[in-house]
This record gives sequence, C-alpha cells and structure tokens, in this order.
Amino acid sequence: MTPVICLITDRTRGAGGADGIVERVAWAARAGVHLVQVRERDLDGGPLTALVRRCVEAVRGSRARVLVNDRLDVALAAGAHGVHLRADSMPASRVRALCPPGFVVGRSVHACAEAVEAVAGGGLDYLMFGTVFPTLSKPGRAPAGPSLLAEVAAASGVPVLAVGGISPDNLGEVAAAGAAGFAAIGLFAVSSEAALSGSVAAATAAFTAV
Repeated sequence: MTPVICLITDRTRGAGGADGIVERVAWAARAGVHLVQVRERDLDGGPLTALVRRCVEAVRGSRARVLVNDRLDVALAAGAHGVHLRADSMPASRVRALCPPGFVVGRSVHACAEAVEAVAGGGLDYLMFGTVFPTLSKPGRAPAGPSLLAEVAAASGVPVLAVGGISPDNLGEVAAAGAAGFAAIGLFAVSSEAALSGSVAAATAAFTAV
C-alpha cells in the first residue's frame, strides 16, 4: 500500500524562514507528498494567512493539499484545503458544518479511547497519532510505540497517520501496525529538492516493503 505522506512545517528547522517553507512545500508537492500541515503556531493571523496562501499557490496543479494547524479561520481565509485540529480543539462535526465541500479535517490523538471518541463524533477524514517514536519536536515525551499505534489503527475506523520520530528505519513498523501513512518534520528538513525527493522515495520504499 502506498502511504499517505504529510509534511509538517517548522520554519525553525531549516534555512530560509517563511520563504524556505514555501520552497520546501513546492518541492514536496513535486515529490508526491499528499498533505502539507502548516504548523507555525507562533505566527499571528495576518502573517500566517499570507504564508498559507503562498503554500496553497506552491502546490497548485499537484495532488498535495494544504492544511492549517488548528486555525480554521486562517484556513478558510487563505483558501487552504483543510484544517488539522489539536486534540483539545473544537469537535470536527462543528468544523465540518462551517466548511465547503471537500474540505479535509483531521485531528491529533494520543490514546485509543480518545481516537474512538473523536471518530464517533463525526466529521473526520483522518487521525494523526503520536508520539510514536522519540523525537526532537517533543522532548521529554515518552513515545507511545508501534503497539499502541496498532490499537488505534484497528479501532478508529478512519485512516491513521503516525507521527513522531519517523524515519526510513522505523517505517516498516509503522506499516506493520496498520497505519495509512505518516507525518514528519525532520524527515523533510533538507536543503535541496533532490534531497527531499530522495527522502520521500526512501520513506515510501521502507513503508511498502512490509
């Protein structure tokens, strides 16, 4: 199975600031990444909206879809393709009622019961579960591990993306756990289009080898 691949942005990791993000998003779209989650939580609404608009333009003509981390207002104002909700955010069913047809709605979860409850509420296209492996993005957080990922994937009823410490070395475990794909920051924090394309290819090969 070909994995669903999600690039999560972080302008503090990699050169170029906002310009670097837009460039990397364009590279990712050309490499076949499916989802881009713009996760710049320290940006105010105006700068964030401007950045999301540039990212939407950067993926135009590709299959990639741009999602905004938790800011539904920004996602709608910038013409994004969807929103990714935090675990403590508003219900997806409420979001769905405010969005145009085809809008993608995902949610972060950290436990099996939480995943089941979130899906039962309706309105979700996918879940993102983590932190699966140790990661620099969540220092000090104990990893959940692939066994709990497998429980969530089996119980949720919607596609589940693994996040946290994702690398080609552990993507076989992610696939074996039944995840539909994965999301990552560090995997895509590279300095050239060739390197990003290579990361996508290596990750896809590791996932599909199971």
